[in-house]
Amino acid sequence: MVATSDGGHWIQMRRILPAFEGLDVCYVGVSPEPDADMSAARYYCVRNATRRNPHWFAVIVWQLVRIVLKERPDVVVTTGAGPGLMALAVGKALVRSRTLWIDSVANSERLSLSGWLARPIADVHLVQWPHLARPNGPEYWGAVF
Repeated sequence: MVATSDGGHWIQMRRILPAFEGLDVCYVGVSPEPDADMSAARYYCVRNATRRNPHWFAVIVWQLVRIVLKERPDVVVTTGAGPGLMALAVGKALVRSRTLWIDSVANSERLSLSGWLARPIADVHLVQWPHLARPNGPEYWGAVF
């Protein structure tokens, strides 16, 4: 299962698609329609929320609970933002999914708020800028430009 937030994050997700080759993958996003490169896989649309409209997070959690119980993902991967953070938490809590957080390449100066909150949830926590890596995480494995 792969969760993402907006069109900009689909660009990053497209670059790591080869890692999912041969796997049963579904995608979760906030766009009504899936990205064209991901149309072969199952796609679920969830509500978007940010810290400016936090009341929508309850709706997102409910949507993700339904998706996770249906899909039962072994792994949840996200390239960031609030809905992705919620997907990590729901996957880990309900079906004990392994979780991977890849902080957005746009966060070049500091870890995003969602990235900061993902630290205790993500089994693997990655940043795309070497100077943001820390000994106890997040780690830098390279960039997804």
